[in-house]
Amino acid sequence: MCVTSPCPERVRFGVLDSTLREGEQTPGVVFTVDQKIEIARMLDSIGVDMIEAGHPTVAPDVREAVRRIVGLKREGVIRAEVVAHSRALRRDIEDAAELEPDRVAIFYGVSDLHLRYKHRVTREEALSIIGEAVEYARQHGVRVRFTAEDATRADLGFLVEVAKTVYEAGADRLSIADTVGAATPPVMRRIVETIRASVPGLELDAHCHNDLGLALANSLAAVEGGASIVHVTVNGLGERTGITWLQQLAAASHVFYGKSPVNLADLMKLTSMVERYSGVMVPPNAPLVGDNAFTHKAGVHVAGVLSNPQTYEVIPPSLLGRTRSYTIDKYTGRKALKARLEELGVKLSDDELIKVLMEVKKASTARWISDEDLLDIVERVTGRRVKLQPSKGIEALVLVRCEPNIYTASVARRLTLIPCVTEVMEVTGDRDIVVRLTANNPVELNETIEAVRRVKGVTDTYTILVLRKLER
Repeated sequence: MCVTSPCPERVRFGVLDSTLREGEQTPGVVFTVDQKIEIARMLDSIGVDMIEAGHPTVAPDVREAVRRIVGLKREGVIRAEVVAHSRALRRDIEDAAELEPDRVAIFYGVSDLHLRYKHRVTREEALSIIGEAVEYARQHGVRVRFTAEDATRADLGFLVEVAKTVYEAGADRLSIADTVGAATPPVMRRIVETIRASVPGLELDAHCHNDLGLALANSLAAVEGGASIVHVTVNGLGERTGITWLQQLAAASHVFYGKSPVNLADLMKLTSMVERYSGVMVPPNAPLVGDNAFTHKAGVHVAGVLSNPQTYEVIPPSLLGRTRSYTIDKYTGRKALKARLEELGVKLSDDELIKVLMEVKKASTARWISDEDLLDIVERVTGRRVKLQPSKGIEALVLVRCEPNIYTASVARRLTLIPCVTEVMEVTGDRDIVVRLTANNPVELNETIEAVRRVKGVTDTYTILVLRKLER
């Protein structure tokens, strides 16, 4: 077995998605109730086990979203367990339990730092508050998860006391929260193993923040230690630097344990939806879902991938509904250039290929060379006229007008993420942006236009169908 592969037969876990609760705590992010419903339905469709719908006491719209998501569960529209958040306060617990979610999640800080400076209580007083809160929630007929906030910086002996207290009070789950991302994987695993050994009947969750970039590693350490649920958000949203990315956890589980807890194929749709609704753009170098995740540049890398993709890919892009691509620039090798030209329908002799490659390498300051520029080089070198392959399907231009006080660049960036969009141009005049798109059929065309209209900052659109393109 490869040294990077743990024991897959014993690592099985589920996922709680907290995009609607933790994710909305991202600075600048606000979801509408309808957007939360749409996200919840898609989360359920890909197979998440639990959806943390929100903290009802926070605001009326949060309460309404939780109410409607609970309604979806009652109606059988979604099957995931619906969780409502609550402080260890009676009014919070009442607000949450009144909506009849599957579970109420009560949180309270357990590190000495939190006890002293936030709660201003002793350890003994904290145990009493926590136990009473769990008992009160159980009296309302809901299952209870207790979240030990800042657990990874708490005294481990006291954390075990907390675990015993909540279990005896009626909680069936304990969430170990690495609230400031301060744990290392060995520490996280030791905490999980210690609590499991001390309170065998208590199921454990892992809630790992990403302040030091260790959220995924700590989550994997937790499940290898025996945690049965990992908390995630789509695109890693959350307080400060967020928590474990759903997409990364799913792919890592597939690679290391041979099974993903969710359907990988629809993750890109979910990525784009949350990116669009949150306004938080996925960086190009984001693992798995960023623009560069399956784009190869160096000649040696491309040659390896063309021979066997596993040489430079840990997971096939097709599993995520993606395709690999190659950047053409001064780092490009002969095999990469040949492959790209053949994709464009151009075949060259070996001598012509070498000459074109030399011209490509002369453009040393270009960040990349577009297909159009590459074909211009081919024409100069060979003296032959070459054309891009004609596009198939329905082509259209969508003229977009934006809100007056918004950066059009941010709108344009979101528009590029919509499937079927092939080009986005900022322009002068009565309209702010022109979107070029190619759809396979009228239904897909209409869906794409509607997706353009839903982008935050778009006020109205005007669509022009391309009937025919003439070439000189």
